Amino acid sequence: MRASALRVAVSRDESGARLIDCGVHVTGGLDAGMGLAEVCLASLGRVSLAAGDPAVWPGPAVAVHTDQPLLACMASQYAGWQIAGERYFAMGSGPMRALRGREPLLEQLELLDHCEAAVGVLESGRLPPAHVCRHIAEECHVDPEDLTLLVAPTRSIAGTVQVVARSVETALHKMHEIGFDLRAVVSGFGVAPLPPVAADDLTGIGRTNDSILYGGTVTLWVRGDDAQLQEIGPQIPSSASSDHGQPFAVVYERYERDFYKIDPRLFSPAVIQLVNMTSGRSHRFGTVLPDVLRRSFES
Repeated sequence: MRASALRVAVSRDESGARLIDCGVHVTGGLDAGMGLAEVCLASLGRVSLAAGDPAVWPGPAVAVHTDQPLLACMASQYAGWQIAGERYFAMGSGPMRALRGREPLLEQLELLDHCEAAVGVLESGRLPPAHVCRHIAEECHVDPEDLTLLVAPTRSIAGTVQVVARSVETALHKMHEIGFDLRAVVSGFGVAPLPPVAADDLTGIGRTNDSILYGGTVTLWVRGDDAQLQEIGPQIPSSASSDHGQPFAVVYERYERDFYKIDPRLFSPAVIQLVNMTSGRSHRFGTVLPDVLRRSFES
């Protein structure tokens, strides 16, 4: 009954793994997307739809908040697991990453977990074949029967929602990369416009990235020194990148569709506000670019 209401399909494949299709062969929807995003956050954050700012984009926005930013975003939501098999590829998120524990980010932040069951989210246009499910289960040190994978392509409603719900995560990852101690981050809130669902995954990837890069606004409550926050603040927004200012699809084509040639400093929200709980002062950096969003969303 719940699956029917969410327009998702639940099945077991020949490996024994439970698969939840949120948009590959089914329609899925907004509720499925919010649930998918909360699974990415290991249920340590909440995702909702909100009225968007008409000056940024005339449509709804995806809001996310968490009081466990390190665990929810870095240990779980960050898409740090590239899952590749014979004729199959997906970006992996969710609590299963900490079970696997084989990422430099997790090792650096000491974010490892042990559990008898694994849950993960795959961003892919196909359901994983049995041999991929077995591989994921083995990497997570669980039996395939104890593995649950939720799957949605970026070109689906649910897939679009779950990617846009990554505004806080992108801010935290950027701060970690520039040397800020994420243990000083107490809570996070982010909002980014929900773009139109794309007809293909490539356009969907461009639109969802642009939503955060040029329309995302994140507020983080931190403990620290105001002088340090003023120093690192300008390095956090997407505007710190030399690739900033063009729709993601344009940048992607410029680098011959090689994702890893893009300046990594681009991947962060348009605006970051740091609320210093030590001093009571707030620091705001970056700006939204509605014109770039319109170029992306209307293409």
